[in-house]
Amino acid sequence: MNVTPLSSQWRTEKAAVEGQNHCGRWSLSGRHRLCPQLWVVLALSQLKVMSCLVMASRLASPRSRALCCLWLVLAYVSARPANHSAVRERVTNREENEILPPDHLNGVKMEMDGHLNKEFHQEVFLGKARDEFEEDSEPRRSRRKLMVIFSKVDVNADRKISAKEMQRWIMEKTAEHFQEAVRENKLHFRAVDPDGDGRVSWDEYQLKFLVSKGHNEREIAERIKNNEDLKVDEETQEVLENLKDRWYQADNPPADLLLTEEEFLSFLHPEHSRGMLQFMVKEIVRDLDQDGDKRLSLPEFISLPVGTVENQQAQDIDDNWVKDRKREFEELIDANHDGIVTPEELEEYMDPMNEYNALNEAKQMIAIADENQNQHLEPEEILKYSEFFTGSKLVDYARSVHEEF
Repeated sequence: MNVTPLSSQWRTEKAAVEGQNHCGRWSLSGRHRLCPQLWVVLALSQLKVMSCLVMASRLASPRSRALCCLWLVLAYVSARPANHSAVRERVTNREENEILPPDHLNGVKMEMDGHLNKEFHQEVFLGKARDEFEEDSEPRRSRRKLMVIFSKVDVNADRKISAKEMQRWIMEKTAEHFQEAVRENKLHFRAVDPDGDGRVSWDEYQLKFLVSKGHNEREIAERIKNNEDLKVDEETQEVLENLKDRWYQADNPPADLLLTEEEFLSFLHPEHSRGMLQFMVKEIVRDLDQDGDKRLSLPEFISLPVGTVENQQAQDIDDNWVKDRKREFEELIDANHDGIVTPEELEEYMDPMNEYNALNEAKQMIAIADENQNQHLEPEEILKYSEFFTGSKLVDYARSVHEEF
């Protein structure tokens, strides 16, 4: 039996039930006129059983009506477990997402695993408006939105975007991502701090994490209290160890292993803390450094991910990987152009609030679309290269530019 929410179909069926029976007219305002058994079933409005109730109302015997209604109630109960299972799964996923550090950091040049953030330029150009471009498939509306953004970036209204104007815009959009992370963190911290004392211990956090993974809360709490083996699988144990290292790094001196709301923000979003950003850089260098000198050469930085090239498509992906990382290494990360990236250089590159980096990014973004080589971005150019700025290719760019303005 399917369980469905209220709908027009439900209202139609309910109207049928509110027809005449042999005792007189039924109405929701006159509950005393309904047989008690029928009222119980009617209250379970999400069930598509109203047509059956009409049949039940026509049975001559009150006993028959009651038995019919009892059958419907039992059918409702038997249908509930699967629905509850789905609800539990959604709740579990939500809770896990609330307390785990995100894999992707908006407005940060590199991912946690050292991969380049392929969506970075769209994130720092569109900010919160990025969702609108993803949801709107109408090119005309998207072009108009893009031109509205162009006008906002073009502060002096000369119909050209300079590197300085783009730099200011990048910093503004990055600040938006920061503010969004702070807002989300307030909710996430509340999820791991149910007593509201403003501090969360590692034991409290790992208990919440393991419960979100399906472990029994009472059993885990008892093992943690007695300092016993948690009896989790190898993969979960590895995740816990990584999270614990990160937890300790987020705990500002003097260390007490209790995270405040601000420290929990650094735990989830390392870009909000200089110390956590350094920790993130250290992890990336450790993963990519092949000769153990705690620095990165170009060959180390462009090394392909683990795996073999199986076909031409994979070969093309690998070629793009090397080309993109080589350009990023030489043009942006290696500040002194000595062929070596130090942790300090990587940290400056990854700092989303670094104004010097924002200016370099602005120049690079303009250069991508600057067909007339005037070091400025013009309406025709931004529409032609809309896929780079928005993730969507907007057709008929040249014909549309005058119309949009």
